[in-house]
Amino acid sequence: MTSVRLGGSGLEISPIILGMMSYGTTTGGHHSWALDLDAARPIVQAAFDAGITTFDTSNNYSDGTSEVITGQLAKELGPRDSLQIFTKVLAPTSTHRNSGGLSRIAILREIDASLTRLGTDYVDLYQVHRFDPRVPIEETMEALHDVVKSGKARYIGASSMWTWQFAQMQHAAQLHGWTSFISMQDQYNLLEREDEREMHPFTQATGVGVIPWSPLAAGYLARPWGEDGSGRAANDTFGQRFLRDADADANARVVGAVEAIAHERGLPMAQIALAWVASKKAVSAPIIGATKLHHVDASVAAFDLELSDTEIARLEADYTPRLPSGF
Repeated sequence: MTSVRLGGSGLEISPIILGMMSYGTTTGGHHSWALDLDAARPIVQAAFDAGITTFDTSNNYSDGTSEVITGQLAKELGPRDSLQIFTKVLAPTSTHRNSGGLSRIAILREIDASLTRLGTDYVDLYQVHRFDPRVPIEETMEALHDVVKSGKARYIGASSMWTWQFAQMQHAAQLHGWTSFISMQDQYNLLEREDEREMHPFTQATGVGVIPWSPLAAGYLARPWGEDGSGRAANDTFGQRFLRDADADANARVVGAVEAIAHERGLPMAQIALAWVASKKAVSAPIIGATKLHHVDASVAAFDLELSDTEIARLEADYTPRLPSGF
């Protein structure tokens, strides 16, 4: 699998990123479906063997145990410089004051805690996990700049927020000569396309790479509408928003188009939905979740799948505008 550059930066990553939220202790946090170290190992190894070298986690996934598993498996896969490890900061990780958010004290403390759990001296990309309206933007951006200058992170990125918020943060960094973001990790899939309106034009105009999370819409694009093949949906309150009355009929038609094209092609639905995301010019690399080996296989195969203009039009035809979610 060839490498791609993350936006206009010099960072080379794999064209598919493995999301590590799927791995952690089931007693930690709200991810009751997460796989432990032993269950995660063959899946992560298969991803690496297929050419996926970039891994995305966060300080709050499964109460930090996702970072622990990510670090352990990274050591087993190969030399540190053969991998790209991404993590995030924002969510509180303890009940103490200044634990969460994007204040200077939180950022400087959390990067050290993440590096300890990961067992590494640096992360390749350190991302703010949302916008923090309680902290001055200048405080956040200067602290992130100091993290980079200290050598604890090579680059910085951001995740789901309004475009004007992202633009303000970038402007503050550029105005003061601080490190700016090279990436935007947003929610982008056939059921959530609102970032096509402003965020993606902005990132393309400014050389920022997009690494979408949930490209399969929490699995709703990977199975016929109304089915739950994994058992996760019952515990996934965030994913259940796709069943809301306001958008449910349109969502069902979009999923139906994915199912129809998958049937015509003789391919899994996930492969069709992921190929659509990967085909978009704004996207550097989608982040996939994998709890079974065949999830990795389908994702890698999607990278080589080229959809026709007619197929893309069918997939996009029934989308309806809606309020962005996940901020």
